[in-house]
Amino acid sequence: MKLTHEMLDRLDQLEQKYGAMGQDMLSYLDGLLYADYLTYWDYIHLDTLLSLQRPKTSFPDENIFIVYHQITELYFKLILQAIEQLRTPTALDESLFTRQLERINRYVGLLIDSFEVMVDGMDRDEFLQFRMSLLPSSGFQSGQFRKIEICSTDLYRLVHFTQREELSATHPAEELYEHIYWRSGATELASGKKTLTLRQFEQKYAQEFIDLAKSTASSNLWQCYLQLQSSGINTEKIKQLLREYDHKINVQWRLAHLRSAVRYLENKPKVIEATGGTNWQQYLPPRQQQVVFFPDLWLPEEIEKWGQKPLA
Repeated sequence: MKLTHEMLDRLDQLEQKYGAMGQDMLSYLDGLLYADYLTYWDYIHLDTLLSLQRPKTSFPDENIFIVYHQITELYFKLILQAIEQLRTPTALDESLFTRQLERINRYVGLLIDSFEVMVDGMDRDEFLQFRMSLLPSSGFQSGQFRKIEICSTDLYRLVHFTQREELSATHPAEELYEHIYWRSGATELASGKKTLTLRQFEQKYAQEFIDLAKSTASSNLWQCYLQLQSSGINTEKIKQLLREYDHKINVQWRLAHLRSAVRYLENKPKVIEATGGTNWQQYLPPRQQQVVFFPDLWLPEEIEKWGQKPLA
């Protein structure tokens, strides 16, 4: 085969690349020569992926439950990656911000739509039986979802709504975390004490969340938007994308989750408790928590009606 100009140019670039690292390019070419061809199943580690579903019971629909939550966590990973790309660019601009927010909204939209897998895709009787083998674990314990919240807005915006007037961005992260809204959702219904679910969760993640809040204090999604706005760039489209994200994750996603809980846990006149003992009736409805990432982007009347969209 005749070496073209393009091929010689690539070889020169490779030689410069490996030379800068004190490496021998020919050794790397030998490695390429002897390496096996890559296959799809090896690249995505398919065998490993398909071995990660390990039900605790023999009920077939428990496999649906596991796969659904694993897929959800993978989308959370993509959302965090998209936010991280906005937090650490060499130059934050409108094009990058728009692209990343569109990606994030696409991921969240898929998560909202995917709840049909949970709402209509499992046998209710099977779920109510196999769920008892999962105690005290709970979807509440998704550390990635909490990281998404922390990376999206100032930490004081996540303080429980009853204490938001008393706390502000000037308070230390440790103090704000003590009043974070989600902790109220993992208290024992009868005693008001922390559930085992919450105690496990905080033992694993509390310090990590506080450290993350500190490191993102000036670079969370809201702060990045303010920096972009202060640079004189027209942020009208970005504002609409942020509003879309805010509503999707803090209203539509939570309503979809609530619908799933109602489908499986509401058994009038008695209400079935969640596996983690969370008071889901008070915790899941967005109108109850009033979590808004970007309140400055909403009108007062929109905030007042937050989360009142009827269940589909």
